[in-house]
Amino acid sequence: MLCNICQKNEATVHLTEIVNEQVTELHLCEECAQQKSMQMEQQFGISDLLAGLVDFDKQSQAQEKITAECLNCHLTYKDFKKIGRLGCSECYTYFKKYLASLLKRIHGSNQHTGKIPAKLAQVPKQKRKLPVASLPELRDKLQKAISLEEFEEAARLRDQIRQLEKQQEKQL
Repeated sequence: MLCNICQKNEATVHLTEIVNEQVTELHLCEECAQQKSMQMEQQFGISDLLAGLVDFDKQSQAQEKITAECLNCHLTYKDFKKIGRLGCSECYTYFKKYLASLLKRIHGSNQHTGKIPAKLAQVPKQKRKLPVASLPELRDKLQKAISLEEFEEAARLRDQIRQLEKQQEKQL
């Protein structure tokens, strides 16, 4: 199938546009698809999408006062609101309290759950053997969670440490 725009190259990207409740299918080559994506980004920037997902108007006064800045890449939260992209992986740490509700709304959760390999998915959840961290590792993680005031994570780690200690006592 040829590209709908240039009519020269093989269409490798298939795009469905819905404008005013009208469905249009486009079959594009890679070059035309890149041009189309740039046009769409200029027309509807990612920041506009994020602004639509999060009610910035209600929080605008509080958000304008945010002077948080990533110490790694020096991106400010105000800049993030404008461009809709974080500057580096450290930004997630520095803007964590501001991003939690946004990520939960976009992804349905603010915690990555990942995928399960096909072979492991066939095994019932109770029988899955996941790698168990050692007590010193868990205690280090517990101290970090407490220092970062992540008390739910700290409680989970505390319970995991207690369970591991009980298992070790039974083995002795």
